[in-house]
Amino acid sequence: MLRETRVAVNGIALHVVEAGPADGPLVILLHGFPEFSYGWRHQLGALSAAGHRVVVPDQRGYGRSDKPDGIDPYRLSVLRDDVLALASSYGRDRFRLVGHDWGGIVAWAVAAAAPDRVEKLVVLNAPHPDTRWAQVRRDPLQLLRSVYVAFFQIGGGVPERMLAAGDFWALKTALRRSSWPGTFRPDDLRLYRDAWAMPGALPGMLGWYRALIRRPPDPIGRVRVPTRVIWGMRDAALGRGFAEASLALCDDGRLIPYDDATHWVLHEEPKAVAADLVAFLA
Repeated sequence: MLRETRVAVNGIALHVVEAGPADGPLVILLHGFPEFSYGWRHQLGALSAAGHRVVVPDQRGYGRSDKPDGIDPYRLSVLRDDVLALASSYGRDRFRLVGHDWGGIVAWAVAAAAPDRVEKLVVLNAPHPDTRWAQVRRDPLQLLRSVYVAFFQIGGGVPERMLAAGDFWALKTALRRSSWPGTFRPDDLRLYRDAWAMPGALPGMLGWYRALIRRPPDPIGRVRVPTRVIWGMRDAALGRGFAEASLALCDDGRLIPYDDATHWVLHEEPKAVAADLVAFLA
């Protein structure tokens, strides 16, 4: 049974979906861009059925969570502290953490900063933050794949207006074209569209990218907790070199490759990903 609530953390309120027994091991699932908590719908049931207390926030700037103005509220250190505060709000000193895309970047930062609190880490198609520039230098193609990040830096609300044009045609098209056919159904896209249309959502979502460039984070260092990196090898935006470079920064890491999946592996291979999570997080 799913429950929805709002949780005060780090000076804001997050909308949170909960499932599973209240006394089960805490698992926090972090979504990426341009999703919200709905992105983990395929894995919630399996994890809660396995006895976990599953908590899935709309991260700040997304969905029904608060959307502060500006760039500083979206610095990686702030996003990291949201997660630590969220776990504390459930009375937990220790928890297990899973993140996809931008949620994975935040998860890397949380695990590196708080190895005493994160028991296990799973990251899906998201690079360790310390790898980003080195990988671009090694692979010029990666620079082309990342050009959208530069577009998001344009001021004056231009990216927001372009993304919202035509009933969010660009975002819907990006999801469809970068995934297997039929991965994002019309009903799914309607829910995403409603989330993107909420007041302050687009500036909040893009604030993550703007803070990354304009308020670059300090290196987070090695990750010392047991880690699994799940990677859809046909990711159009993030090459497999990121997976390998990220694992090199883990003391105890292993790659779980999905050779035919794209960036959206959690949607394309929902049952297999759920099984991987249940097996590792047990």
